[in-house]
Amino acid sequence: MPVDCYSILDLMLHAASRVEETARAISQDEAAQFLDEILSASRIYVVGAGRSGLVGRAFGMRLMHLGFESYVVGETITPAFGKGDLLVAFSGSGETKSVVETCEIARDLGGRIALITATPDSSIGLIADVTVTLGNHELLRPDVPTDFEVRQLTGQYRSASTEITPAETIFETAALIFSDAIIAALMEVRHCSLDEIRGRWANVQ
Repeated sequence: MPVDCYSILDLMLHAASRVEETARAISQDEAAQFLDEILSASRIYVVGAGRSGLVGRAFGMRLMHLGFESYVVGETITPAFGKGDLLVAFSGSGETKSVVETCEIARDLGGRIALITATPDSSIGLIADVTVTLGNHELLRPDVPTDFEVRQLTGQYRSASTEITPAETIFETAALIFSDAIIAALMEVRHCSLDEIRGRWANVQ
């Protein structure tokens, strides 16, 4: 092994400790409010860009497994959003242009917005009904594009960092664990059995 190569175990433990720090700092009130929004929504839509979007898709799938009517924004079978619906946005910066615009549309349509972010004082944070803060990010620098696709094409994707565990990576990992914890809580509230959940797993792929 090269002398300057980090131990994979040490890297994993370092990342795990960062996620633990993030988990311990979560507001229980924010988490409870988010849970209430999920339970009271007519339908639940999830949105996010890049890896945050993948976390959102996983959350939407797990909600479906619990019997919720959930959709991913942008999919061909996603129905029209309306009053009484909840949009769950995953965005570390809270400034990604496509996600901001989707949240603004949801607000104008009379729906509610729940934001999972590391930057509560962001454009989405200012219009969200509920915000769950994971970690602590600074806002995007003025010279960094807010369009996710532009950042990818120009090499300015914020997770590309020289740090051992970039803050954005920690956010995405923490967001996935947080969303799984919410699913576990919902299983308890709705008294979902594993057999009931397994009955909704995909069987044609």
